[in-house]
Amino acid sequence: MQKGTTFKYQQLGVDKSEYSAAAKAIERLIKKGIIQRVSTGVFYKPKQSAFGELRPREEELLKPYLFQDGKRIAYITGGSLYNRMSLTTQVPKTIRVASKVKRITTKIGKTQVKPVKSYVDVTNENYYLLEILDALKDFKTIPDLNKKSAIMLLKNKIINLSENDQSKIIRYALKYPPRATALLGAILEFSEKKSGLESLKTNLNPLTTYRIGIKEKILPTAPKWNII
Repeated sequence: MQKGTTFKYQQLGVDKSEYSAAAKAIERLIKKGIIQRVSTGVFYKPKQSAFGELRPREEELLKPYLFQDGKRIAYITGGSLYNRMSLTTQVPKTIRVASKVKRITTKIGKTQVKPVKSYVDVTNENYYLLEILDALKDFKTIPDLNKKSAIMLLKNKIINLSENDQSKIIRYALKYPPRATALLGAILEFSEKKSGLESLKTNLNPLTTYRIGIKEKILPTAPKWNII
């Protein structure tokens, strides 16, 4: 096992009948400090640095829960995601994990992991698009948010997507709350992207106003999408 990566009993290459013996062997290795326990049945070999032991990053610690049979079924969202995206400086006490097929609840050290329902099925080919849509959906409630910088950051992420990914994110947005659909449309139009805008507009009620707190000077196209 590589240092800094998590593993479970299933990756040890032992038969299920030997799990009891494996568990005892792992307990001995934990006492010796050779491996560490993340949570029940999940372990890692710690990396050492000049400053001591390095704990694996959040994504790695949660990897056993984000994948099932080698396929991604979930992704980290909420405050942890927005901190990683540089949308907020605040570090949440609870990690939110989104999945369409599984409710993921666990504890990593002292940090609680709680489930969120994903709007679409999660794969390794689309989770980064869902991260952007989550940020659009939660834009108003992200703590310590600089709205001008956040709009520019999200705009850059969206316009740098491939044409295929831009088509996907528009399709996924139709399954999200209307405020996310409207904000995506406004950012795409501000970026002079025309493809797919009509489908976003059609999905929105023209009489609904989205109180996201974005002024026209920050996003000039906001009024066209009933965003105030």
